[in-house]
Amino acid sequence: MPVAAHRPKAPTAIRTDLGAIFVSLELSRSKWLITSLSPGGGEKMSKHSVVAGDIAGLLARFAELKKKAEARTGHCFPIIAIQEAGLDGFWIHRVLQAEGIESHVVDPASIATSRRRRRAKTDKIDGEALVRALLAYKRGEPRVCAMLRVPTPEEEDRRRISRERKALTNERVRHVNRVKGLLFAQGVSGYEPLRRDRRKRLEALKTGDGRPLPAHLQAQVGRELDRLELLLEQIKAVETERDAMLAATQVVSPAPAMLLDLKGIGPEFAAVLWSEGLSRHFDNRRQVAAYAGLAPSPWQSGSVDHDQGVSKAGNPRLRTTLIQTAWLWLRHQPRSALTLWFQDRVKHNGGRLKKATIVALARKLLVALWKYVSAGVVIEGAVMKTA
Repeated sequence: MPVAAHRPKAPTAIRTDLGAIFVSLELSRSKWLITSLSPGGGEKMSKHSVVAGDIAGLLARFAELKKKAEARTGHCFPIIAIQEAGLDGFWIHRVLQAEGIESHVVDPASIATSRRRRRAKTDKIDGEALVRALLAYKRGEPRVCAMLRVPTPEEEDRRRISRERKALTNERVRHVNRVKGLLFAQGVSGYEPLRRDRRKRLEALKTGDGRPLPAHLQAQVGRELDRLELLLEQIKAVETERDAMLAATQVVSPAPAMLLDLKGIGPEFAAVLWSEGLSRHFDNRRQVAAYAGLAPSPWQSGSVDHDQGVSKAGNPRLRTTLIQTAWLWLRHQPRSALTLWFQDRVKHNGGRLKKATIVALARKLLVALWKYVSAGVVIEGAVMKTA
């Protein structure tokens, strides 16, 4: 009869030298589910819920977990918490850190899940998965999950300007298209709501069959123009605030001014590139490309070995702006090394695959801009704006 292996008294899941209480927070609008694994409590995870937003109840539960663990083991253990990045932002993370609790915010898409077509998903399962991911991360297992570098309140607030402007310009496009659609249904084309004489031209419009615009339609278009003019004022105010922010940032870092010196990069692109990406610290170019979601995704199995394209797992605003900047770079920097590389690659492909090549150019441009603002490495062949 085989001899059974000696079973350790301490559960395998927490038989480490970390010595801590591991807690996950599954957040929703109505309640917060607290899943914890404590030393001396066996491998079973305990679960408790508090009302969403009840920080006092959350901290009281943490104190209770520490008290029970100390009663079982005779030792006092710290708490290590984890939560997914989501609609709640980072304020809970900052509260926990202010209380002296080690807190982590994880990218939920980086946690491995079952690949079954219909996998079970509940708050209970998700909470346990977060605890297991935290345990593996603290053990030092590679690629177990991706923890976020939480921005400071100042960094987070700085990004709001460009994001608000983007939302306002999208809303402006909707109102312009709405006005044009209403008039086109009456046979009217060529009307531009963004022109300064939009009110005067509206009164002179005739339908396709020669009639004056119906009274209710003219009133509806007038109200659309009211909202459009308000948007134009708000966009102007946001742009003024953006320019002031860029000027004030020069005291802390010269990077925004360096970006503005490059021909083809204006205030809006400089603000987005700086606030969304280049203000962060990166160790190497791979981290830079990965943060923007422009790093290639390999697919290798046996004899199959090819790229699936970019990962698109990073900052979508930064990635979109870089694609737009890459197109403008070709126009305003025709003799730079990056532009010549793009032209040579497109020529080699017989004029095809321009969209795929522009993505590769955006990745190269991001790395070049990162070296430019962080180490002062001038982009080869780049032209600066004239004074």
